[in-house]
Amino acid sequence: MKIYDLLCGGGHRFEGWFISAEDFAGQQERGLVSCPTCGTAEVRRVPSATRANSGAAAPAAMPVPAAKGGAPVPEGSDGKDAFAIAQLLYSKMLDEILSKSEDVGTGFAEEARKIHREEAPARSIRGKATDEEHQALVDEGIPVARLPIPPSDQWN
Repeated sequence: MKIYDLLCGGGHRFEGWFISAEDFAGQQERGLVSCPTCGTAEVRRVPSATRANSGAAAPAAMPVPAAKGGAPVPEGSDGKDAFAIAQLLYSKMLDEILSKSEDVGTGFAEEARKIHREEAPARSIRGKATDEEHQALVDEGIPVARLPIPPSDQWN
């Protein structure tokens, strides 16, 4: 499994998981790699941050099965198809986010501020924010995260 840091022509940075370097190149040539924020297929690899594994074991209360090489895999998986496992985990995460949050659309920044100031009911929200709106929320100390959620017409 190859995990690449990617950057689109619009300046959005995101992560892509591929079976191999050849798989990434093939998908990119066919226009299958696109930015989850703006949808453009103008995507290139950028340098990744160095990752150091501390070797810490999984907590005893949550035993995690391991595939070859010690990588954790979902319960009941044989660990043979890492790409399929990654897709399954992403799909489950996406389903969880979509089913337990309210879409506030382009009013995300305003609604996040209201929730933070306790002017609106506390709840999980999702929506769209410009780069400037996102940075302003971060600067104000409002906890937000950008997630690669594809456009709704691409949901299964």
